[in-house]
Amino acid sequence: MSKQGVFKSSSLLRNLKLQIKKPASLLKLNKLLIYQLIKREIAVRYRGSKLGMLWSFLTPILMLVIYTFVFSIVFKARWGTSNDNNIEFALILFSGISVFNLFSEIIIQSPRLIIGNVNYVKKVLFPLEILPLTLIGSALFHYVIQLLILLLGILFTYSTIHWTIIFLPLVLLPLLLVALGLSWFLASLGVFIRDIGHIITLFMQGLMFLSPIFYPVSSVPEKFRALLFLNPMSYVVEDIRKILIWGQMPDWGFMGTSLLLSTVTVVLGYIWFVKTKGGFADVL
Repeated sequence: MSKQGVFKSSSLLRNLKLQIKKPASLLKLNKLLIYQLIKREIAVRYRGSKLGMLWSFLTPILMLVIYTFVFSIVFKARWGTSNDNNIEFALILFSGISVFNLFSEIIIQSPRLIIGNVNYVKKVLFPLEILPLTLIGSALFHYVIQLLILLLGILFTYSTIHWTIIFLPLVLLPLLLVALGLSWFLASLGVFIRDIGHIITLFMQGLMFLSPIFYPVSSVPEKFRALLFLNPMSYVVEDIRKILIWGQMPDWGFMGTSLLLSTVTVVLGYIWFVKTKGGFADVL
């Protein structure tokens, strides 16, 4: 390779590293502001409610009871494990629903993120890039509550918490990075195309049933399984169950690939948002 080619390659690599560092620097420089916005986001959701924060516990429990009744009692669905009972089915179901809700909450709210905060657009010094980070923080807060409910159920059923729970941050990291990158992209797109919010809502409803949340992968016909695993949510849901319920190791092969792809998603989403945010004020 010529010196010119080597120089161009090293220059591209430095540019990529610089773009990756920018979102990280954004979090570091504005961490106090992000924290305050997350607190406000959570408080606004329950403002005026009689039960307040208690709804963050009641809602997932109620949905768990409904889903368990419909699928395990009405449809008599079974997971095919050695300890096949309704309690275990509920835990398996809840582990998938909770992680999907984490992703769904971020993605569905993203298209209206800028539209719902027009006052920030007019403020020249306000870093609009941090708004998707507040969605991540709020969604994680609610996921932690659902996780605590799940862990109590696991402790009650199996009398132990598997040590493999330490891999939970690693399993969730690619999902959160993808959610952040898509949130930047959708937040920007939602300003210019208002229908995108309705499209995303329909897409997420379909994605829920195309992910192995209400059924095991083994119940899917062999010829369709490859299509199922084109959906990255399938791997995350499976890995969450492995480490939390069955005490197994996650899929390391998928994790390495997903970390790479999710990093690219974050960088591209950030670049898109920065390049388009200059036109927000004109549209709003």
